Amino acid sequence: MKKTIFLVFDGLGDEPIPEFGNKTPLEYANTPNLDLLAQKGVCGLLKPDFLGVMPTSEEGHYSLFGYDISKYKIKRGFVTAISANIDLLPGDVAFRGNFAIVDNDLNILDRRAGRIKDTKELIELLRSIKIEGVDLIIKSAGEYRLAVVFRGDNLSADVSDGDPHYGGTMKIKALSGRGEYTALKVNEFLEKSHEVLKNSKANYILLRGASEFVELPKFKEKSCCIAGKELYKGIASSIGMDVLNVLGADGTFETNIKAKIEKAINSLDDYDFIFVHLKAADSLAEDGDYIRKKEFIERADIEIGKLIDKDILVVVTGDHSTCSIKKSHCSLPIPVLVYNSKLGVDDVSSFSEKECINGKIGEIRQVELIGKL
Repeated sequence: MKKTIFLVFDGLGDEPIPEFGNKTPLEYANTPNLDLLAQKGVCGLLKPDFLGVMPTSEEGHYSLFGYDISKYKIKRGFVTAISANIDLLPGDVAFRGNFAIVDNDLNILDRRAGRIKDTKELIELLRSIKIEGVDLIIKSAGEYRLAVVFRGDNLSADVSDGDPHYGGTMKIKALSGRGEYTALKVNEFLEKSHEVLKNSKANYILLRGASEFVELPKFKEKSCCIAGKELYKGIASSIGMDVLNVLGADGTFETNIKAKIEKAINSLDDYDFIFVHLKAADSLAEDGDYIRKKEFIERADIEIGKLIDKDILVVVTGDHSTCSIKKSHCSLPIPVLVYNSKLGVDDVSSFSEKECINGKIGEIRQVELIGKL
C-alpha cells in the first residue's frame, strides 16, 4: 500500500437538519479543503458493519481496518479493558461502563453523569466491593468511562447489555445457560455499586459490551495511531499499531487538530499507514449540538489543507454516522474520499453524504474499504 494518512472523523455522517435548510452538518459546513480533495480524488459511501441495534465505534474502526466483526466478534468491553491497560486473560469477562445518574426508581437521568471528568474517588469506592468467587479489576477509561473486568471460574460473555440506550435493560440477563452464573455475579456488582455510590456525583454504572479475550491478527502495514481518547488508542494497540502522543490532543472540540495533522505528516518517514482520529463530531452530535459539530468539521478542514498535493494516499471517512436530532449513533451510510495526486477523479464536487453517492467507489461495506486501498 502507498504511504497513507487515514483520517477518521468519529460520527461524521448525519441526517438533514431543518435549521440548516435540510442539509447535514457536513454538507452545511464550509469545507474548501475537503471539497478540493473530493474533486481531485474519488468518493463513495460506506455501509456500516454492525451486529446490534446501532453501529458502535469499535465495530466501525475494526471494520475500517479490514477485520470482519462477524468473525472476530469484538465488543466494547474488550477494547475498553485494553485502553485502560488491563492485561486480559483467557476466561476473563470485560465490560465497558458508564458512570450515570439515576433517580430513586432507577430511571436514568443522565447516562454520562454530566460527562464527569474526575472519577478517581468513584473508582476507589467501586474497588471496595467484594463478590464471592470473582475478582474485580476496575480502572478508569477516561472521563465518565470505566473498564470493569470479572475474573474467575465459569464466567461467560454470553450476557446482555445493561444499558437501555443500546437495547438492553438495567438488569443484565443471561443469553444462554452459559451466561447465567455471570449474569448473577454482574447484577450483584451493580446492586452493590449503586449502594456505595448513592451519595456521590454519579450513583449508577451502566455496563455493556461483555467480552472475553480475543486474539487478533496484526495489521499488515507498519502503522501508528494519533488519537486523543483511550478507546481508539486501545483499538490501534490491539492490532499492532504504535500509539503516538500529541500535546493537546484530548478528543474534545478544542483538541489540537493542527498538531495531529503535523505529527502525521512528520511520521511518514517512519510509518506506512497513519491512523488519525478526530472525536468531537460524535460527542457533539450525541449532545444534539449540530452547530458545533459543523464548526468542528470546519476547524478540521483548515488543517486538512496541509495534505493537498502530497504524493500519498489520503483517506477521509467516519467510523459511523451520529444523528444529531436523535442524539445517537445511527446506521446511515458514511461518506468516504480517497485522494492521491496521481489517482484520477470522479464527478463529485464536494465532500458530503449527498455528493459522495455519485463517486467511483460507489456504496460498499466498511470492511471492504481497506481492500480497495
